[in-house]
Amino acid sequence: MKILCIGRNYAEHIAELQNETPDAPVIFAKPDTALLQRNQPFFLPDFSQDIHHEVELVLRICKNGKNIEEKFAPTYFDAIGLGIDFTARDLQSKLKSKGLPWELAKGFDGSAPISQEFKPVAAFPDLKNIAFRLEVNGEVRQQGNSGLMLHDFSKIISYISRFITLKMGDLIFTGTPSGVGPVRIGDQLAGFIGEEKMFDLAVK
Repeated sequence: MKILCIGRNYAEHIAELQNETPDAPVIFAKPDTALLQRNQPFFLPDFSQDIHHEVELVLRICKNGKNIEEKFAPTYFDAIGLGIDFTARDLQSKLKSKGLPWELAKGFDGSAPISQEFKPVAAFPDLKNIAFRLEVNGEVRQQGNSGLMLHDFSKIISYISRFITLKMGDLIFTGTPSGVGPVRIGDQLAGFIGEEKMFDLAVK
């Protein structure tokens, strides 16, 4: 399976990091070794002093597809979960300043915690109105809604499939809202879709 991620998909997050608004979805990947499941703890790596949380809705691909038209894209995912795109911000900034790829800042081991349960698409009355949030030590740090995405689920799937064949079981992280920030040892991170808790993990 593949983990594909969308960068710069919420306007306020683009502004907070002082990035340019892209004309098309920004795509990057994480290896499967980045997955962190079953609320396992996240261990801060020793190569970064500035690991940031980025909470995101995650799509689960349910069938293979290439060059998918947007109107058919909704049939290619069957469930939605929640995850964190942990980012080594200091390493990312260093690599970007040199014009180098920044996969090391995004794809390190354990950098992609996901909810154990994924909610079936049929459970959502409106895919363009899915509220989600991240709480750190009981305090809301990030709040988002799928309706605020620059590129919606269908556009994301269609665009990726022009370049990369999607396969059953692939995961797509769909971008993070504003409010990203550092995590520290001892933090407890809880993610919610609506009022349903999707994950609850410790930083160690």
